[in-house]
Amino acid sequence: MKRTSLAAVAIAATGVFGLTACAQPTETAAVEVAAARSSTPPGADAPADPEGVAVPELAGAETPDPPTAPVPEPTVAKTQKWVKIYNGPSRKDVTPPASIRTGSKTVELAATPNAQIGTYVTDGAGRTLYRFDKDSNKPPKATCNGDCAKAWPPLLIKSPGKIFPQGLDPKILGYVERADGTCQVTINGWPVYYFAKDSKPGDILGQGVNGTWFAVNPQGGKTKPLPDAIQPAPEQGGEGGDAPADAGY
Repeated sequence: MKRTSLAAVAIAATGVFGLTACAQPTETAAVEVAAARSSTPPGADAPADPEGVAVPELAGAETPDPPTAPVPEPTVAKTQKWVKIYNGPSRKDVTPPASIRTGSKTVELAATPNAQIGTYVTDGAGRTLYRFDKDSNKPPKATCNGDCAKAWPPLLIKSPGKIFPQGLDPKILGYVERADGTCQVTINGWPVYYFAKDSKPGDILGQGVNGTWFAVNPQGGKTKPLPDAIQPAPEQGGEGGDAPADAGY
């Protein structure tokens, strides 16, 4: 083969190898660009390719919401002998007693807003709780007994008892022993009662009766009377049976 031919072959071969060698940086750049794309966090500027052309931003995966912190279980804030009073509502469903006269080992209390009388306290079933002006809170004493307690059944708690409040300070909750030996829940020392004529959650038919009965507020105080509250009536005697609806005692 002539020298001229050999030189041409050598030049051609060099060109081939040169083309092959030039392809590798391009492939390497492509790999680097792909790696940069995969490592670019969502929202960051997209890297430019080796030729100076901006690489479109790749859609990143949505950032997951931070995990929700679990709601802590209520803890015991106060103990009165065999009754434990917690610092919040129970995390487990509590079935309140169907009857307002039986009492329960577990009592729920909740602050409930009302446009007419302000915020008052209900039990776990949403039934209104009242306080009686003729009772006392220092020291706690319940004076509604006998026929009075038929019209105004006390909120009773049995041993071993638990009280779960929502919207009330657990430190002001407790109980007082009644004349018949049962134990009645107190709010800031005031014994609390139901009204027998309240037939469903939200009823406040006992509000202001005889000027001595009021739905109790979360601090143990009285809520505002209604304009049409039952006013004092002549005393009505008689033993047994239901006490009159307007029994103020």
